[in-house]
Amino acid sequence: MTRSRLVLLVLAAAAAGAGYYWWEIYRPAQLAQSPDATPGASAPRGGGGGRGGGRRGGFAGDPPPSVVVVAPRVADVPVHIDAVGTVLPLRNVTVRPQVDGRLIEVTFREGQTVKAGDVLARIDPTVYQAQYDQVVAKKAQDEAILANARLDLARYTRLATDNSGSRQQADTQRALVAQYEAQVRLDQAAIDNARAVLSYTTIVSPIDGRTGIRMIDEGNFVQASATTGLVVVAQVNPIAVTFSVPQQQLRTVVAALARGRPKTEIVGAEGGRVQETGTLEVVDNQIDQTTGTVKLKAIFGNDAAHLWPGQYVSVRLEVDILKGVTVVPGEAVQRGPSGTFVYVMKDEASVGVRPVQVAREADGLAVLTGVTPQDRVVTIGFARLADGAAVRVAQGQGGRAPGGAPAGAPGSTPDQVTPPASPASPGAPTSQSAPATGNPTAQDTPAPAGPQPEQGRRGRRAENGGQPGGRPATP
Repeated sequence: MTRSRLVLLVLAAAAAGAGYYWWEIYRPAQLAQSPDATPGASAPRGGGGGRGGGRRGGFAGDPPPSVVVVAPRVADVPVHIDAVGTVLPLRNVTVRPQVDGRLIEVTFREGQTVKAGDVLARIDPTVYQAQYDQVVAKKAQDEAILANARLDLARYTRLATDNSGSRQQADTQRALVAQYEAQVRLDQAAIDNARAVLSYTTIVSPIDGRTGIRMIDEGNFVQASATTGLVVVAQVNPIAVTFSVPQQQLRTVVAALARGRPKTEIVGAEGGRVQETGTLEVVDNQIDQTTGTVKLKAIFGNDAAHLWPGQYVSVRLEVDILKGVTVVPGEAVQRGPSGTFVYVMKDEASVGVRPVQVAREADGLAVLTGVTPQDRVVTIGFARLADGAAVRVAQGQGGRAPGGAPAGAPGSTPDQVTPPASPASPGAPTSQSAPATGNPTAQDTPAPAGPQPEQGRRGRRAENGGQPGGRPATP
């Protein structure tokens, strides 16, 4: 195929497309807008009649905007202070050896939960056992000497009483007995010390908690003076969280703590779900002058192990509860040059503007004055609203739908806008929009016997059952 012939084919296809567009879309639109257009003339493609049919903007023929409404409710609303906190173990102990020696056994697993007194490791006790045995033997020796000295004292005392012996000798023996008694007590102290040193060869956990990563392996020589410990044991159940609040909120926090231990919650990053609930325990005794904040400490049970030492968490502290206030969803509150307001249903088909005073907004709710539980406020569908605008309440979205139908019925979605009808493909049957006078719609009206003059090819196709080429549609 030559280049010129290909160009001619492209131009012919473009001309055919332009002619089809003029015949199918542009010409019917001109006929519909002409002064002498007949009532049966087809409307321009795209739905609702009038200029810009089907577009948002409130032109003639557009349906009223769809809105979602809810009734304000009276509730008790908690007042929260939000902060970012750091998780800390309630107690944190670095286990270090108290005597020198070779580490002969490690009895714990990394990450194991241990109780106070559980054996963690053992150091070679040979030297310390020998020292203990020495002091025990020394005490036994001194006790034997003391027993002999006491017998001599009794003998010298009888001789002195009968004037058969020197009184001075009896007194000297009595002093010697006291000296030996002191020596025995000294030996007992040495035994206690040696027993304690010997017990240090068995390393035990000082607290209940969870072991970390082992820092010294079995077989190493450990020293009491070393800065490196054997393992760190952290108490994570319960666990502590520290966080800071501005000094301007200190009075509120102290007042809440005076009424009892305020509830404190850990809020998850995904979905805002509460992970742990605890209580505020401590308010620091001074304000950090660098940041102007005061540090608080809360305790959590952490039974499910959601919190881990060193973790950053979102903390929500409850400092007060507003009793019996009127609340609406936060998205219902609008802001304008005159302040905050809400759209309130005036009747079943129109809305009005109601100024309100917002006291607090938190957790998706707005605490306000100016509305009552008997009102119905708009929460979705503000795009085309104005004071006195006509609306329709979306079914199943709150309040009551026009005509008394309860909300919750399926059917429509909030802020629903009727889209313009897409151009029909060749051969597809088209239906006319129902007039606004309440007459039957095109679906209920029998098709005319023949095509209208303005419908052209579309009418002929409709007459033939919607199929091109004059073929009737197969039932």
